[in-house]
Amino acid sequence: MRLFHAIPVNTGRCRLRISPEKCYSIQAVISAQDQKRNHRRTLRTMSIDKRFIRHYMVLGVLAIVAGATIVRYGRLALEAGGAPSSPSSRVVTIRGPIYDREGRLLAVDTDLYDISVWKPSVTKGRESQFADAIAAALGVDQAEILGHMTGGGPDFSYLARRVSGDVAKAVESAIVSTGMNGIRLDRVAGRVYPERSLAAHLVGFVGTENHGLAGAEAAFDSVLAADPEAAKGGVSYGDSVFLTIDADLQFRLETLARKALTDNAAEALALVAMEARTGDIIAYVSLPDFDPNEFLAADRSAWVDRVAIYAYEPGSVFKVYSMGSLMALGGIDGRSRFYCDGSYEHATASGEDIVIKCLGVHGIVDVTRILEYSCNAGAAYASDTVSPIDFYAKIREFGFGEREGADLAGESPGLLRKPEDWSARTKPTVAIGQELLVTALQMASAATVIANGGVLLRPRTLDRITDATGNTIDAPSPISVRRVMEKSEADAILGAMEAAVLDTGTGHRARIEDLRMSVKTGTAQVIDPATRRYSDTDFIASTIALFPSGAPEYIVYTAIFNPKGASTYGGRIAAPFVKDVANTIADLYGIARSGSASASHGGRIQVSGIDAATIGEYMPDLRGLPKRALTSLLERKDIGVQIVGDGWVREQTPAPGEPVIAGMTVILRLE
Repeated sequence: MRLFHAIPVNTGRCRLRISPEKCYSIQAVISAQDQKRNHRRTLRTMSIDKRFIRHYMVLGVLAIVAGATIVRYGRLALEAGGAPSSPSSRVVTIRGPIYDREGRLLAVDTDLYDISVWKPSVTKGRESQFADAIAAALGVDQAEILGHMTGGGPDFSYLARRVSGDVAKAVESAIVSTGMNGIRLDRVAGRVYPERSLAAHLVGFVGTENHGLAGAEAAFDSVLAADPEAAKGGVSYGDSVFLTIDADLQFRLETLARKALTDNAAEALALVAMEARTGDIIAYVSLPDFDPNEFLAADRSAWVDRVAIYAYEPGSVFKVYSMGSLMALGGIDGRSRFYCDGSYEHATASGEDIVIKCLGVHGIVDVTRILEYSCNAGAAYASDTVSPIDFYAKIREFGFGEREGADLAGESPGLLRKPEDWSARTKPTVAIGQELLVTALQMASAATVIANGGVLLRPRTLDRITDATGNTIDAPSPISVRRVMEKSEADAILGAMEAAVLDTGTGHRARIEDLRMSVKTGTAQVIDPATRRYSDTDFIASTIALFPSGAPEYIVYTAIFNPKGASTYGGRIAAPFVKDVANTIADLYGIARSGSASASHGGRIQVSGIDAATIGEYMPDLRGLPKRALTSLLERKDIGVQIVGDGWVREQTPAPGEPVIAGMTVILRLE
């Protein structure tokens, strides 16, 4: 008989009575299970410990970064709190200059200064005293400066940007005299336009960051801007841009234009002078204008570019191109005749009666008489010889309704509606220069078709681009866009335009007795925005001239906007102005006149004048020199030169005899 011992065993579910042998076996199983559970618990604990270690490592790295940032922040605060700092070691970028075709300086970089404040470094309790001193040096309101030092805005802010060297020197003196902390002066590149308003709309201007905003400054911004990656010795220079205009001619024509604007009490004036055989624009006048050195001070209306951007109805000058288009299409030729009884009348199939009035009763007219008399009826009847779609297409070939591509930042394409949008009266109305919008640049460049035997040239404002060492990078050649008409047809229009300067022609006031000229005048009506009808008081008087007529070398076009003087007609006020312009060009460039002796020579004529000023190791005495003798100094790369005022040098800094040190700024005050 087997003896059993009652040994209680707790299995987790019930208590059992089993033999000792089985008890030992069960205990071994339980022990193994406990070991497994303990091992898993240990692994979980180790895993948790590893996660905490990773967290501690991340927190440690963040603490190190935060500490480094705080240290750097403190160093910046200490740097900003000291005396005015010297220029930083960053790359100095110098924007390339802009010249006219002969190398006369129109725009150049000079030294300006940004003045800023770091509020945490400004001595507490002395902010009002510091603000008084800075405001006096800057010439601004004290409250404005105090607001930057104590207001609730950011710790760092600019007190003034791009101030002159004189102003920066006054600020520095104020800092030293008051023991001021937290004010910083930084030297930055600034733009100076030594010829002030000359060709302002073409040259343009830059913004606060020295990036082009208008004119050539914007059109060639990527060329003029210096590339910091190409810096040598910590300085990087932009390329130089040479424009096609002649600054000498530009000045003369602007003088004439201002007189015409005043004499005719006009709102504005546009003038384009162009080389007929190259498309080069040699004068670009838009009035009113502005001084790009202080463009923000100008009335915004003065910013409007009346040459390339402002679009308007051209009036009768457009008959040159409408008659040229009709001739090129075969609708008319030299034998075509039309009858003018004072108006054009046409009854449409829908019963509409179209009437276009003429300035007079011209009787039988051909192409020559249409241009000579500026006959509206003859031009309108001539337009009936072609279809609307052909007429539209040929006018487009003259460059209307599209941008000219004259290297400008902004060009208006004008407006020439598609034939499907035309009414029954659009075709004859376009023929007399209404129901389309053009720019002065388009009107001048389209005349290259007439001057060059039927070939349209692209107008150009860029002569060449050179690098900082003077090597030519780009020198574009004249571009022939397309053939628009045959040479015989272009010559016929050119000859018909010459009849306009006869005593019976509308352009007789543009006539120059010893210079053959082909002329067309115009007077355009202006839409009144309030009534959406043609105004009874606002007009645009215009005239175009090509000369000499036998082989045109120059094209001149002008538009006088809203004249309020003795007359509003182009033949009365624009034609005499064009005569003065043509005489100026002929005299300046030596165009041979009939009855005058001529001679040929192989080069330029040297005319003695005032030598350009130079600065060597020591400052020369520049007092008494005229401004034109100083502009060459603005090209110096090692020193800054600031010219203040106009006339002759009255005082200079540094004084004569003082040593010239690289990086210094020479200030010349003129009166």
